Amino acid sequence: MSDDLLLSLLWFVPLVGAVIVLLIPKNAVALVRGFSLGVTLVTLVLSLLAYRAYTAEGSLAQASLQERAKNNAVERLDNNSTSATHVVEEVVGRPSGKGDLLVRKPWIPSFNIQYYLGVDGISLSLVLLTGFVSVLAALASFSIEKHVRGFFSLFLLLLACMMGVFMALDLILFYVFFEVMLLPMYFLIAIWGGDNREYAAIKFLLYTLFGSVFILVAILALYFWPGEPTLAIAGAKAFTAHTFDVPAIAQAAAETNYYGSQIQQWVFLLFFIGFCVKLPSFPFHTWLPDAHVQAPTPISMILAGVLLKIGGYGLIRLAWPLAPVGASEWAYAAAALGVVSILYGALAAMAQTDFKKLVAYSSVSHMGYVTLGMAAMNFTPDPRYYGYGVNGAMFMMIAHGITSTGMFFLVGVIYERAHTRDLNKLGGLMNIMPVYGAVSILIFFGSMGLPGLCGFWAEVMAILAIFNYDITLAVLAAAAVILTAGYILWTVQRVFLGKKEDWKGLPDLTFREIVIAAPLCLFTVLLGVYPNSLMSWMSPSVDQVVGNIAKANQASGRGAKTALIPPAVVKPR
Repeated sequence: MSDDLLLSLLWFVPLVGAVIVLLIPKNAVALVRGFSLGVTLVTLVLSLLAYRAYTAEGSLAQASLQERAKNNAVERLDNNSTSATHVVEEVVGRPSGKGDLLVRKPWIPSFNIQYYLGVDGISLSLVLLTGFVSVLAALASFSIEKHVRGFFSLFLLLLACMMGVFMALDLILFYVFFEVMLLPMYFLIAIWGGDNREYAAIKFLLYTLFGSVFILVAILALYFWPGEPTLAIAGAKAFTAHTFDVPAIAQAAAETNYYGSQIQQWVFLLFFIGFCVKLPSFPFHTWLPDAHVQAPTPISMILAGVLLKIGGYGLIRLAWPLAPVGASEWAYAAAALGVVSILYGALAAMAQTDFKKLVAYSSVSHMGYVTLGMAAMNFTPDPRYYGYGVNGAMFMMIAHGITSTGMFFLVGVIYERAHTRDLNKLGGLMNIMPVYGAVSILIFFGSMGLPGLCGFWAEVMAILAIFNYDITLAVLAAAAVILTAGYILWTVQRVFLGKKEDWKGLPDLTFREIVIAAPLCLFTVLLGVYPNSLMSWMSPSVDQVVGNIAKANQASGRGAKTALIPPAVVKPR
């Protein structure tokens, strides 16, 4: 299968599936559910094919995005065009690269907007996570009985947009997927949510649109900035403005001072605020607990498992690489905000009596490690220390995607049976539902960061990086590990331990629920015992990003004078 077809099918298949679902007769509920599950399975298979192509021996995909982009040409307007469009390099007539997992075609040539998709280790890991979580959420959606066709149609549209966001390498294409994604999420909460669903849905929409404005302004600033050619490094490749090409802008930011320090500071700040709303980070987090509490269980799984990662992905793909010098200027403030989010989320989780709100605030705390790892910008004496932080941030997004999906699923299971999420009313479930209790404790301990489970390595790498950046922030971040253990263990005690006859007779996990829980348990253990199963192919792309950021900061006089490209934290075999 060609790269063009494979990457396009990843978002196009669920989009077509969303339309076909609406054509199925209204009373054929079983067919709607089965077809929708089939579409998510096909999407997962396509993501696995992309993984296979990416990790194949000798694959061009293992090179950096910038290197692969040079072999993937785009048709453009000729020099006699009246358009003000400029391009980075002359590539007319060059064939597209094969086996590079990139596709680039003209979309709106007058503004140099491209249909530009591609994956590297960073985006591919999140594409796989999206496909995996979507299959589990589709299975969990079998309990939905209200407007089933509408629910699954919006669900598949959401899946299409999530896939598009993680693959888009054109800033406008990224923004289109990002914005369209809000609509199905809004309706999925507003129609199928809890009693206060309208309030939660509109709050989610307004907060995210607020963040989108900052992202759009940053995109337009990069496009229209006339440049500072007098600051260009001697011998550096010329760069022309008016492009939305992410790899090209990142390369220009790394190799030249085309975007000066001042404009980079503003661009970084705009991106940072916009994506912190989505992450979410304190103080932009207040939409998350309301959205989670009101959303139906499968949508909470998608929201925590995938949508929050779009904020982290935006930071590692756009904010830091496109404004690396500006990121250095704001690094300490960003790291401090990450620590505040970690501590605040843990303390807020400890104070909750609603099971779902507790898990929601735990997400605020865990996603703080993503900001912290990205902001630990220590380039001396070796950028590898910073590489630990960024790898930790990426590992946290995958680990949290697994454990948070499981936690929200398990909360939904007990709510369907007991019709309450009040932690003060629950208790003794280990004796009544032993399989449910065992699965829950494993997933919760994985979220806690217990050694041997997936959350451990993410926290270790992020905290190691911050210890080499600032000792005060490091001590505070390390102390948060105790708070996390506190609210997780207290939750386990209140929900599962002791004896309580009120819930006697509640059924244990059904076969369908075990099918959902089993792979979550498997990956919670696998990534904890063998983290190299992820790091071996993800880490080189992360280290390439770190190397470009280090190169840009050295060019500006801020970084180390040695070891611009850090060695991979975990080298692929």
